Amino acid sequence: MITVVTHLTLDGVMQAPAAAGEDTRGGFTRGGWAVPYQDEALMRLVGPQTGAGGGLLLGRRTYEHFFSVWPKRAGDGNPFSEILNRTTKYVVSRTLQEPLAWENSVLIREPVRPEPDVTVLGSGELVQSLLARDLVDRLLLAIHPLVLGQGRRLFPDGGAPVTLDLVESEATPKGVVYAQYVRAGT
Repeated sequence: MITVVTHLTLDGVMQAPAAAGEDTRGGFTRGGWAVPYQDEALMRLVGPQTGAGGGLLLGRRTYEHFFSVWPKRAGDGNPFSEILNRTTKYVVSRTLQEPLAWENSVLIREPVRPEPDVTVLGSGELVQSLLARDLVDRLLLAIHPLVLGQGRRLFPDGGAPVTLDLVESEATPKGVVYAQYVRAGT
C-alpha cells in the first residue's frame, strides 16, 4: 500500500509548508504557511501516519530537505527524529548517486512500490507521478484554512484524474481538516 501524507491549503498548494526557505521554486515566497496551524490535535492525527510501518518513499527535494534537518536532531526527544532517522527511506532520483549520506537510505530510479507498505511525505512531483500510474492507495491530507493564490499544487491542471472515497475526517481547533481518502472501490 502506498500512502501519501501531505499538508495543503484550500487552493491545493503543498509547496514549502514548514519553512520560508524550504522550496522557493517559481519565486514562491510564502513558505512556512502551515506552522501557525500546528497543534496537539493535528499532531495526534497526522503524527502516527509518519511512522505507520514500512518505509518512506521520498522524492529527491524532500529527501534533501529532510536530510538537512532530521539527522541533526537525533536524540532530541522529538519522536519524528527517531522515526525519520531509523526508517528505511527509498529515494526516487535520477541525479543523486549512491551511497546516500543519510542512514537507512536506498536510491531508486523509478517511482515504484519498494515494500508492501510505504508512506510518501511531501514529494509533490513524486506523488503526481504515482497518481498518474495509479499507484496511490491512500491519501491523508491536512487541509489548512488558507488560500495562498500561488505555489505548487498537489493536483495541478492537466494532472491524472483520480476518484477517491472519504473514509475519515476530523477538524482541529485551528481549523485544519484532516481527511483520509482511499482509491474508489477499494
